[in-house]
Amino acid sequence: MLKTLTIQTPSQGLHEFTHEVRDVVRSADLQEGLCTLFIQHTSASLTIQENADPSARRDLENWINRHVPENDPHYTHTMEGPDDMPSHIKAAITSTTLSIPIIDGDLALGTWQGIFLWEHRTSPKSRRVVVHIGA
Repeated sequence: MLKTLTIQTPSQGLHEFTHEVRDVVRSADLQEGLCTLFIQHTSASLTIQENADPSARRDLENWINRHVPENDPHYTHTMEGPDDMPSHIKAAITSTTLSIPIIDGDLALGTWQGIFLWEHRTSPKSRRVVVHIGA
């Protein structure tokens, strides 16, 4: 089964979409298998992260912004704004795909795990995530 989700991101940061992926998994009616996610963009990424305490997400975002700053004078790819090249670097060092086992018809996520789109651009975006469910 294949489905493309469209995730609206209002700003830079980690945006959870676990519920949307769970809906796709349940509609596949598969007891055991694999859910693969792929983001079709070069300036955003995917991650599995804590979904209970928002301070974990803030700390991750602050950490990556310190290590991949905007307005670095060494960037040459600057035509799309000061957040563009840093967003490509952030996407390159994080993940564009995730694979999550399906057990008993549901994602085999841990208690505090959620699926997040990590938006690296500062302005609102519409992002596409391809979801593949297979046995």
